[in-house]
Amino acid sequence: MSKITPVILSGGSGTRLWPLSTDASPKQFLALASCATMFADTLARTADADRFGPALIIGAERHSALMETELSQPGFADARIILEPSARNTAPAIALAALAAGSGDAVMLVMPSDHVILDLPAFLAAVDTALPAALAGWLVTFGIEPTGPETGFGYIRMGDVLGDAPGVRQVERFIEKPPRDKAEAMLAEGSHAWNAGIFLMRADRYLAELAEHAPEMDRTARAALDGVDLSDRYIRPHADRFAACPSDSIDYAVMERATQVAIVPVACGWSDVGSWDALAEIGTPDDAGNTLSGDVVVLDTRNSHIHADGITVTASGIDDLIIIANGRHVMIVPKGRSQDVKALVAELKARD
Repeated sequence: MSKITPVILSGGSGTRLWPLSTDASPKQFLALASCATMFADTLARTADADRFGPALIIGAERHSALMETELSQPGFADARIILEPSARNTAPAIALAALAAGSGDAVMLVMPSDHVILDLPAFLAAVDTALPAALAGWLVTFGIEPTGPETGFGYIRMGDVLGDAPGVRQVERFIEKPPRDKAEAMLAEGSHAWNAGIFLMRADRYLAELAEHAPEMDRTARAALDGVDLSDRYIRPHADRFAACPSDSIDYAVMERATQVAIVPVACGWSDVGSWDALAEIGTPDDAGNTLSGDVVVLDTRNSHIHADGITVTASGIDDLIIIANGRHVMIVPKGRSQDVKALVAELKARD
């Protein structure tokens, strides 16, 4: 059996973790959850050469140097980088990867480059569980076992177990980010998982579903790679042709429309690190409940998340705050309000 092709999506520009994450250096290229960058941690999940083949990275031209630096670590010399000439969301990006994957029945493990997975053995066991279904033609997604009634994630309702693939269940439906009462009801009911946006599927099956449900996207993605050498280290689609490709997510374009969609539930310490609150939750707290990073000195401080980048931060007598400082900007918000970062960045830009 051929090896799994890791497909790593790295096109995000991310401002949700401002002031550290910026368009020039988005969060996947920052060391936020470990001593390595999130991109490097994602690559490390595919380091098992018996299980995985060379990676396909999809990202923006402006981040090519950052990606190349990460790929300089041992074991990733054969990776290829698809440079999107414009951002068209995940469905077209994955179409480019499927077309570049080589043999049509190549199995792709599609992962964002900016997620955290703390329990790698549990995640890889879930990949092994999903593999027979993916080989049989199912589009498999990974559902995170909920730890609470989160309103910031989409949910998946799980159906019957596949008879010939133990541990794999059919997807009944995808559910948009719910209000809290609905999230609580789904948790009480069971058979629901968070939608992690991680997939295992054959390249030819994805392209077949794309051609059926989003034919214009399929046509323009193929046109964008027509005549392009797919064996190059850098794969550059035709900019004008790719710009004509409809923009849509894989969930809307394919997964919610296809019938042969399955899910493997997994508890693997996953987080999409979508906010500073989320990062605080996966950190290791001190005796006072603080999660601290960088040169930080605290006195009489409790349940706060403080991140110092290239600057010393001191705090005394505070509770339940998020303080992020990078030497040029400082952001201070109460815990639970880190989603305000978008409005703060907009206000800052309006002043310029």
